[in-house]
Amino acid sequence: MHLPRVRLQAGLHLIDAQVAQTPQSRQIGLMHRRSMPPTEGMLFVFERAQVQCFWMKNTLIPLTAAFLREDGSIVNMADMQPLTEATHCSKEPVRFVLEMNQGWFAQRRIQPGQRLSGQPFGPR
Repeated sequence: MHLPRVRLQAGLHLIDAQVAQTPQSRQIGLMHRRSMPPTEGMLFVFERAQVQCFWMKNTLIPLTAAFLREDGSIVNMADMQPLTEATHCSKEPVRFVLEMNQGWFAQRRIQPGQRLSGQPFGPR
């Protein structure tokens, strides 16, 4: 899939995120990919805030999902294992979910409550 991209920032760290904003692109997400470059991710954009739940069926790489409020602040995160149907949900309604390689957030000490910046999020 050729998806639009957006540059996000988490503290000093830049993220080149593919944007999944249609029902089809959100459904496919990162399925069937064998790898993802370390500074890339996928930003899922939803029309309105609601509790979002993700699973890893047909996804081959371990990921961490960061569930994000409208302003880019992290509500909660979930480490997700490949090829499982276990669901991982936001703790409150969110409009965005950012998937990164598992360990990316932890290695950079990025935690719930911190705010990402970039074009899709409201002004600071």
